[in-house]
Amino acid sequence: MDKTKILIVEDETIVAMDIKKTLKKLDYEVSDVVNNFTDALRCVKENAPDIILMDINLENSKDGIEIAIEIQKTKNIPIIYLTAFSDDATISRAVKTNPIAYMQKPFKREDIKSTLALAIYKINLSAKETQDSHLKHLGFGYYYDLEKENLYFKKLPIKLSVKEKLLLTTLAKADGQLVSLEKLEYILWQGNPVSESSLRTTVYRLRNKLEHKIIETVPSFGIKLIKQ
Repeated sequence: MDKTKILIVEDETIVAMDIKKTLKKLDYEVSDVVNNFTDALRCVKENAPDIILMDINLENSKDGIEIAIEIQKTKNIPIIYLTAFSDDATISRAVKTNPIAYMQKPFKREDIKSTLALAIYKINLSAKETQDSHLKHLGFGYYYDLEKENLYFKKLPIKLSVKEKLLLTTLAKADGQLVSLEKLEYILWQGNPVSESSLRTTVYRLRNKLEHKIIETVPSFGIKLIKQ
């Protein structure tokens, strides 16, 4: 498994080197250590870190919150702020960038360990929830990923043809509502002439890859997925 890659943005050299040393002992990869706006943006572009440890107060540079705002225009990288400031104005600005955690200076090495462990747990949980939100439960152990148009039986992928994907995606998005035969024919064949048996054949093939109770055909009207 690849190590979590962390960018350190900190202008106090001793603090930065101590953080770097601690991260390496904890088996993280340090992508770089920088102390200003320009270098931080360059490292994000070149090295794509998984997490940024971001000091808020940086001498001779835009501060960490401004750097976070600029990064978030193009990247969604979790940020942990390092700060000696806890005033309402600073916290209010920082909150708007949706950081994953804060570490109040001065902090101990154990604080780095626990903060990163919790942050990575949150990141993994959020990724799982995002992935799961794309999965539609069809019943009988079948799931359909609406975003990637992949069908699974439990965790086993089931290969679909282009037409089968279009058909299942349309039915899944209809969420149990009947989709007319005319609409399905138009979506699958983009309005081109098609024989009456073409849709029946596609439905038949899809049914053979699914539990037959999942798809219901209402003769002469349309097709729908049965809500489980």
